[in-house]
Amino acid sequence: MPIRPMAEVNTEEWDAMIDVNIKGTLYGIAATLPFFLEKSRGHIINLSSVAGIKVFAPGGTVYSGTKFAVRAISDGLRQEVGSKVRVTSIEPGAVDSELKHNTTGTAQSTVLDFYKIAIPASAVARAIAYAIAQPDDVDINEIVLRPTAQEF
Repeated sequence: MPIRPMAEVNTEEWDAMIDVNIKGTLYGIAATLPFFLEKSRGHIINLSSVAGIKVFAPGGTVYSGTKFAVRAISDGLRQEVGSKVRVTSIEPGAVDSELKHNTTGTAQSTVLDFYKIAIPASAVARAIAYAIAQPDDVDINEIVLRPTAQEF
């Protein structure tokens, strides 16, 4: 999640975000979907972001683009296989993790300041557990969670 204005062009960071956020999601689906379809049950949970709901700019434009893609992939997959496999997209806001340290450009101080309000990763884990705990005929499509103090 390196945050950098697009004008500071860093195609290596863009490639890494596409590889992790989009391709990682797709490869995870590819690894599990055939098994779930064979069993006619399963639950795919993809990790998007509030930045996949509203563009985080300046600085997060590419990151937001990859997280919008995760939401689109999740929704499309749900439409395709929802009668057999549940699909949930988790969209957290600021979560206390190592991601805040991936920004090295001019946005670094802004990112570190933003993450002072971060919620613990355990909050995301509880949201995932909630989605999984639902009966097989209930699909929680999206869960958005963020610090109460987070505006975006």
